[in-house]
Amino acid sequence: MTASHAATAPSLAATQRRIWMLAWPIMLSNITVPLLGLADSAVLAHLPDPQHLGAVAIGAQLFTLLLWSFGFLRMGTTALTARAAGAQQPLQVIQSLQHSLWLVMPICLLVMAAAFVALPWLLPVMGGSADVQSGAAEYLSIRLLSAPAVLAQYALTGWFIGLGKTYVPLLILTLVNSLNALLDYLLVFHVGMTSDGVALGSVLADYSGLAAALYFARRHGLQSLGTRPPLATLRPLLRINRHLFVRTLCLLLVFAFFTAQGARMGELTLATNALLITALLLISNALDGFSHAAESLTGHSLGRANTSQLRRTLLLTALNMLLLASLLTLLLWLAGPYLLSLMTNQPELLPQLQRYQHYLFWLPLVGVASYWLDGVFIGAQASSAMRNAMLAAALLVFLPVWWLTREWGNDGLWWAFYAFLLARALFALNTFLALWRRPQNFM
Repeated sequence: MTASHAATAPSLAATQRRIWMLAWPIMLSNITVPLLGLADSAVLAHLPDPQHLGAVAIGAQLFTLLLWSFGFLRMGTTALTARAAGAQQPLQVIQSLQHSLWLVMPICLLVMAAAFVALPWLLPVMGGSADVQSGAAEYLSIRLLSAPAVLAQYALTGWFIGLGKTYVPLLILTLVNSLNALLDYLLVFHVGMTSDGVALGSVLADYSGLAAALYFARRHGLQSLGTRPPLATLRPLLRINRHLFVRTLCLLLVFAFFTAQGARMGELTLATNALLITALLLISNALDGFSHAAESLTGHSLGRANTSQLRRTLLLTALNMLLLASLLTLLLWLAGPYLLSLMTNQPELLPQLQRYQHYLFWLPLVGVASYWLDGVFIGAQASSAMRNAMLAAALLVFLPVWWLTREWGNDGLWWAFYAFLLARALFALNTFLALWRRPQNFM
């Protein structure tokens, strides 16, 4: 580290304040994500026929599955933007967003192709009556129209996180969810639509969110998309996104395998695991605030070649995430019975949840290291290490542990999942130590 860097490096207290300023908008915006599904469900639950609620539940899950596969667009944009912002390269900052937005349309074509191929056999797998599946197909035919807006928002959200402007995604998500709830009400109760109205409301809200995101991007320097970039200039983004796509696909397959094995043990086990995994996603959303702060500040520190600030960032984001994970575990332990009663009132399901509730209680502490390292590695542009750790954890740990503990039933499945989360961090440890000891290799 140079003398000028030593003189200007923020103190621990200043870095902590910066971490919290970046983290709290992400935490708050992540809380609003479940509200989108809650608004859809609340409106449809007031209709006399419950099939519409089932149709939207299935359709929304499949839509999320398709789009989440391409969530690398957010992470890759964050990685390049944070590095360019830290190095004070305004042209590269703008180009990182322009290049990501140019990738949206090709990725949209992949999403549509995947939907065309996969949905005809995925819909029956999701279950439900013929009317429910028909409604889900209708919902998806409308909802997929918003794929360009959702993917573009991935890129824009990643850009704002890379810049350290995490309050912007909060404003956009608040707008999208509020508008979606209002449109649901108007289209269902005043226009007479059902699940198709919920889908249309989501499409209109998504494009309104995109318009708002572009407005904020223009205020932060984006004047146009520019000319179509040559392939050579896209290679850094494509390289990062390629690794992240494989990593995300592997994670989705682990969840799919977990769900499939639970289904083989019966409907009660399937429902129990589904509720616990849903709670896991809420836990990861809470921890994501500090993970995104690690992405942004790690990239900025490496862009400035500021090793002292990098180590402060690594230390404080780790401590913050560990503290939050400990508090979540304590909260889940104390509020467990009340939480389970909120999740379901079915008399046959509640005992199953109580039997496996301890796996939920310890999930924040078991998964915190892998979540934190994901944020650090995105900021360090170490996407290949993320991919390798995910593949190794899935193939060398998750599947073997599941195989060896099959006689334990659902307990064995959960122990395999625990081992998978811990192994992700373990296989990434060597790269992290290299970043800590020799950060210049990542600059």
